[in-house]
Amino acid sequence: MKTLITLIFALVIAGCASYDGRGLKPGVSSREDVIQLMGEPAMRWQEPDGGQLLAFPRGPAGFNTYMVTIAGNGLMSSLQAVLNTKHFALIREGMTEEQVLRILGPSTPQWTVFFDRQNELVWEWRFCNAWNEPSRFDVLFDGTTKRVRTTQSYPESMTMLVPPPPCGNQTQ
Repeated sequence: MKTLITLIFALVIAGCASYDGRGLKPGVSSREDVIQLMGEPAMRWQEPDGGQLLAFPRGPAGFNTYMVTIAGNGLMSSLQAVLNTKHFALIREGMTEEQVLRILGPSTPQWTVFFDRQNELVWEWRFCNAWNEPSRFDVLFDGTTKRVRTTQSYPESMTMLVPPPPCGNQTQ
């Protein structure tokens, strides 16, 4: 039984090796290298220069979304973890849903909620805050204009009877 558990654990660890794109090199790794290592992106955007922006969300249990920029020549130019305060600060009142998606990638679908009385759509992402706590970041859209009204962030411990364990060693 111990051998079976060890084997399953080893397979799980091996399967997570490409979670964050470790080993990919800007200017060297191709779009095909990125997809082979990280899997199919959840979203793709075509850029005017012929390049692409690829979104790799790792939720709902994970704490990261990785955005990969592929230049017009087909080589990766950048890979960024985007669920952090630096990227959250880029979200501004009046932005469109598409603008938010290009910064943070897709939200967790099962946490998307529409509130009729407020005419408000809420998208939510899970992230690890500066205190190593599992947290949520919400973008609240006007239901009619589909533009950002505001954002909010809070630790998951505020909504649970039993606080979740710390995030672990996550990229900020």
